[in-house]
Amino acid sequence: MQKDRKLIIAGNWKMNKTAAEGLALVNDLKLELANVKEVDIVVCPPFTALCEVSRAILNSNIRLGAQNMSEHSSGAYTGEIAAGMLKEFSVRYVILGHSERRQYQKETDALIAKKALAAHAAAIRPIVCVGETLAERESGQTEKVLDTQVRGSLAGLSKQQMEETILAYEPVWAIGTGKTATAAQAQEAHAFIRKLVGTLFDETVARRVRIQYGGSVKASNARELMGLPDVDGALVGGASLEPRSFADIIKNSI
Repeated sequence: MQKDRKLIIAGNWKMNKTAAEGLALVNDLKLELANVKEVDIVVCPPFTALCEVSRAILNSNIRLGAQNMSEHSSGAYTGEIAAGMLKEFSVRYVILGHSERRQYQKETDALIAKKALAAHAAAIRPIVCVGETLAERESGQTEKVLDTQVRGSLAGLSKQQMEETILAYEPVWAIGTGKTATAAQAQEAHAFIRKLVGTLFDETVARRVRIQYGGSVKASNARELMGLPDVDGALVGGASLEPRSFADIIKNSI
């Protein structure tokens, strides 16, 4: 499958895997995925596993991501992690605004925008998540929600920064539920987001920006989803915790 935009598939481990378990997982992934060149492969362990995983994937085709970071570079922010701390472990990507953080930590679009700017300042590429709840979809609010989240979460980014940002469309009702957006639903949402990026920045940026799909992605639906015109990868949750299932998603996407 050929696309102008290179697929990017990232595994979000969430609050799973000790450092030792993470090491075992990526060692298996290195073997499974050693010959894959068509996809940018990213793993996003918990902070406590970043050091071990970073060492393990050195000189491999797997890149390291983090699951969150502070908008501040240092200071009296107990429990927070700064971009500079992530850079020490060669972190190249960071997930921002995941629906779970929006829900449980009450993160706002404005905060996510500040984090995205801080990530770019440290040469870390943000993966900015947006998506509607089931109630919002059923009440016909999907585009309104996406419009608000995209505008707010990307506020202040330059065109160049936007090109180097990854967006992740994650319908909240499909995360960890086993439900997946239909191909038509996924394509419709991705196309809407891409058109909006074109309005906010320009058509060139919109053509170049990569938009992932997230929400119960598995090997059996990866090929259909990744084959959609405006879907440029996946942000994988539960299926990224087992090496064979994550590897199969990637292999089935090519």
